[in-house]
Amino acid sequence: MEANIVDLAAVQSAVESVCKRLRAREVDTALLVPDPVIRVFVQHFEDFPRSPQEAVPLLRWKLKKSVPFEVDEMHISYTRQAPRDDGVNLVAALAKLPIVREYEEVARAAKLRPGVVLSSSIAASALLVDDRATLMVRVAGNALTTAIIRESILCGYRCTELPVNRRELTPRALLDEIFPVAAYYQDTWSENIRSVVIAGLGSRLPEFLPLLKDEFNCPVESLLQSASTNGRVPEHALPLAERELEGLLGWMWYRA
Repeated sequence: MEANIVDLAAVQSAVESVCKRLRAREVDTALLVPDPVIRVFVQHFEDFPRSPQEAVPLLRWKLKKSVPFEVDEMHISYTRQAPRDDGVNLVAALAKLPIVREYEEVARAAKLRPGVVLSSSIAASALLVDDRATLMVRVAGNALTTAIIRESILCGYRCTELPVNRRELTPRALLDEIFPVAAYYQDTWSENIRSVVIAGLGSRLPEFLPLLKDEFNCPVESLLQSASTNGRVPEHALPLAERELEGLLGWMWYRA
């Protein structure tokens, strides 16, 4: 099996060095992994079992054609959220079990106890405060994650691989990538996007604002700037914001 972590020794060394500096040992640890590691789906059912023993096989069957790995390699978790209409809405997260274990072993090698494994964009979404339908656009490496959150409900989610890195990404190319999720939301919920927040573009963000404002006709701003304005980035965490670690900041806010 191809490893997900390219330079395992370097990653282990870095984690162990940080743990030594923080004197962190034998503590419960959350792993915020790259978005492509965890496939996230928003699902609607007319009826859904309460028992996990019945629910998990149903989700495996429904989603097995949506992921590029075998059912017996699939780690799955889910949570219910408020439905828009009758029925049951779920957010389901799927990952290839050997890849999850790869990250967990890095933590164990540093004498940590891995617990929650979460995609970094889902963690970052905790920084959102709007009750309006908000389109979150996040670039990390060559991964582009687009999510729509309304009143703490995940209404749409898509993670794709960009054909270029963020230095070569153009505003039009970004809009073309995020538009399918926005169009899905507008068709399904019969309302427009009310705000857009962006992460991962760094100093290039101003280049993208005019086109996105014209397209969505709503405020467009940095996710971290929005979170700071709304008091979700405490002063002691500002260095993390400067390094664009919005996933970690979101997890810290959620835990607090």
